[in-house]
Amino acid sequence: MSRVPGRLPASVFLALGSNLGDRAAYLRGAVATLRRHPAVQVVVVSPVYESTAHVLPGQTQPDYLNAVVWLRTTLAPEALLDFCLQLEAAAGRVRTARWAPRTLDLDLLAWDDLVRCDERLTLPHPRLAERRFVLRPWADLAPDFYVPAPFCATVAELLQRCPDRAPLRRTGVSLETC
Repeated sequence: MSRVPGRLPASVFLALGSNLGDRAAYLRGAVATLRRHPAVQVVVVSPVYESTAHVLPGQTQPDYLNAVVWLRTTLAPEALLDFCLQLEAAAGRVRTARWAPRTLDLDLLAWDDLVRCDERLTLPHPRLAERRFVLRPWADLAPDFYVPAPFCATVAELLQRCPDRAPLRRTGVSLETC
């Protein structure tokens, strides 16, 4: 994994989701693996929420468990993205189609005040303001975090304006390992 030499750790917010198999175990495993990475510090993990899957018309899928993790890392964004893709693959994620069911989904939401758009990575995540299942747990962690352009608003403000009104249920699931 590549590091940015001499760089202070960045604050990064990462969304986690799962709607196949032992959903809680997949999320717990991802958090535990993030904690073991030498260049990653897990600051705090949000409560876990259950949400209906966003699907195309005529599709049905199992409900998702969703959470957000606040990290500090000295990794470069590409290196953390690669690590997240490795975690998804290790959990058996198969990328077949957009909005397909998945054992583990990890999305980089925001990286300090970085604004970036290229073929590999867009920061902040381009659809985060449309996803209540992301904004609600994120607001539990950092409601005053300012999400840069194109959003130019705090997480709490984005949650308040979010057009997604699908129900969320806060679960009693803990992502901490024993």
